[in-house]
Amino acid sequence: MRILLCCAAGMSTSLLVTKMREAAEARGVEAEIRSVSLDEVPRHLEEADVVLLGPQVRYKLAQLKKEGEARGVSVEVIRPEDYGRADGEKVLAFALQLRSGRNGV
Repeated sequence: MRILLCCAAGMSTSLLVTKMREAAEARGVEAEIRSVSLDEVPRHLEEADVVLLGPQVRYKLAQLKKEGEARGVSVEVIRPEDYGRADGEKVLAFALQLRSGRNGV
């Protein structure tokens, strides 16, 4: 599974990426998790199964969701509580739920 996190500059998601990688390892989930800036998302959409936006860039959800749907990529906003706490487990679970929902699993 390939998860792409997005925030304004790609910096505030770095701790969350680390926490999500730890959660994935603990669960035995094979996942590539990385973060990029908002401007980089369109170039990396096809390299992701799920794109999660930081709450501060939620205003781009409709546009990125449309682009993601055209490529079979789920795009959603991370819950502010989970983002603020850098709760890697909850954000990973959210990404896995989006992925399984997309595939009908």
